[in-house]
Amino acid sequence: MNIPQDRLYAVAFGQQGFFTTKQALSVGYAARTHCYHVGTGAWIREHCGIYRLARFPVSPEGQYVLWSLWSRNRQEQPQGVFSHQTALSIHELSDLNPAKLHLTVPLKFRRNSTLPSILRLHWADLPDDDIEQRQGFRLVHPLRAIADLLRDGSESNDHLRQALRQAMSRGLITRAGLKRHPDRSAIESLLRGTRS
Repeated sequence: MNIPQDRLYAVAFGQQGFFTTKQALSVGYAARTHCYHVGTGAWIREHCGIYRLARFPVSPEGQYVLWSLWSRNRQEQPQGVFSHQTALSIHELSDLNPAKLHLTVPLKFRRNSTLPSILRLHWADLPDDDIEQRQGFRLVHPLRAIADLLRDGSESNDHLRQALRQAMSRGLITRAGLKRHPDRSAIESLLRGTRS
């Protein structure tokens, strides 16, 4: 039985096949062996310090896991939460198909590396109530995404109204939740179609 392999599989399983260099080290893979595993085709290097086990099928949501891992801090904890247009797309609300992945990171978030061109960062310290966990990544709830987009004016009211109505009809946003939201009046105006 190959213990490091089993441990790495357990880590990668919760992250749709992805893992980091530090995670591989923590389960027993020596740093000098990483190139070997890439060379044999067992590991696929997806980004600097981030790999995917080749035996895991490629998932449409894999890109979210990859960039979530990119946002990790020194303790290997992902900091980014998918938000704005990307969150609405993941929730399958409206017909938005953003060209970039919108990721909200904490106000203290810093990276020394160049920002990948696929990402658009937003800075905010999100409350836990606004965040939903998926397999290997996090995203904001639809109400938070709509409120952020309404606040920054980056999407048309028609798109946002469509997303809001779809979320309400699917039970992702409730009237009670809307009444407690700090941007309630603006969102209710949007719903009625009275916001210009």
